[in-house]
Amino acid sequence: MKNIMIKAAAIAFSMIIFTNANAEKLIIGTFGDPTPYQAAIDQGKFSKATGWDIEWRKFESGADVISAMASGDVQISELGSAPLTIAVSQGLDIKMFLISFLIGSSESLIVRNGSGIAQPADLKGKTIGVPIGSTAQLSLTGALKHWGISEKDVHILGMPPQQINAAWTQKNIDAAFVWNPVQSEILKTGKRLVSAGEVAKWGFPTFNAWVANEKFLASHKKELAAFAKAMNAANQEYLDNKAKWTADSAPIKAIAKRVGASPSQVTESLSGFEFLTASEQTPWIRKNSADALKKTAEFLKANRRINAVLKDYSQFVDPSIAEAVQ
Repeated sequence: MKNIMIKAAAIAFSMIIFTNANAEKLIIGTFGDPTPYQAAIDQGKFSKATGWDIEWRKFESGADVISAMASGDVQISELGSAPLTIAVSQGLDIKMFLISFLIGSSESLIVRNGSGIAQPADLKGKTIGVPIGSTAQLSLTGALKHWGISEKDVHILGMPPQQINAAWTQKNIDAAFVWNPVQSEILKTGKRLVSAGEVAKWGFPTFNAWVANEKFLASHKKELAAFAKAMNAANQEYLDNKAKWTADSAPIKAIAKRVGASPSQVTESLSGFEFLTASEQTPWIRKNSADALKKTAEFLKANRRINAVLKDYSQFVDPSIAEAVQ
């Protein structure tokens, strides 16, 4: 009996090895935001749901994601609404299939203490760091327009978040429009002048979406539906237990470890995101996404970020994945 049990265990173990060896290997891009899905990654829930052997690759900016997806290295990634608009306007064959989050105070314009900036008008002549081609850049440009400040009146330096952190420490920049965890770091020696959520009310909404290569999406709808279901479940776990997700809780600690932030920074950052439930995903995607992308494109063209605005952006949106798991 003992020998039979040993043989059975060996067969089962070999089957697990065979299954893992034959799993489809996939690189999925993220920005390392402190969001609920980071805890789900830590628990292996996405690999279990999809059957994929996943490498989660962190990118510093939307421009980096676009390059990786254009080269074919990455088939699925999180992408901000501004770089997504730039990508599809330039002919990249990708489609958004799920909202990651709507951006609120998770991206903000922070001004450095001692910079002499107390109000928007004080930005004139100052140096502002921002990741180029990002949602933060769109929000920055929208804020400047709302305040009647020309981009020629400020010095805008394009740099990834970690360079912003270094430039801030060295006092090479006076302000920065950036996301967490860098935002939390520079807030220690600065103050928030405006958030992306406030800029959204002025007509410049921003969000992060999950996108996939068009051909990959068409051939992997079952797996992407499983991915979306796991993502919705991760967000719902947070929405249902906000009071329990304290700095000393297991999910917050897991997120903090994955993104390189302190637990207290994670709890603060989470309040800056608006997560949609599974039932909210489909109507939001159907009603808002294409229009938001077109408005973003019009704004980007007016600011010479893209050459032309397409007539219809609904072709770059596939609500069927979200609809399958609502």
